[in-house]
Amino acid sequence: MAKTQLGARVDEDVAELAKMRAADLGLSIGDYLARLVQDDASGLRARAVGAAARFLADHQAVFDEAEEAQQAHRGARAA
Repeated sequence: MAKTQLGARVDEDVAELAKMRAADLGLSIGDYLARLVQDDASGLRARAVGAAARFLADHQAVFDEAEEAQQAHRGARAA
């Protein structure tokens, strides 16, 4: 497939984050951005965010209990 060059201005912190994520995934910046666009266009990103939100909503009590236990443990150590 033929490739074309795009130019975009982004904040420096966004550029650094994109470079780090691309490196983490073993991708070039161009391939990383292409993957993001394809995921977004296919609705994958929206479905993943929705699934994560449902998971958190369904299991919020477990997370709350774990956080309370951790805070109680820290309080017991400080005393």
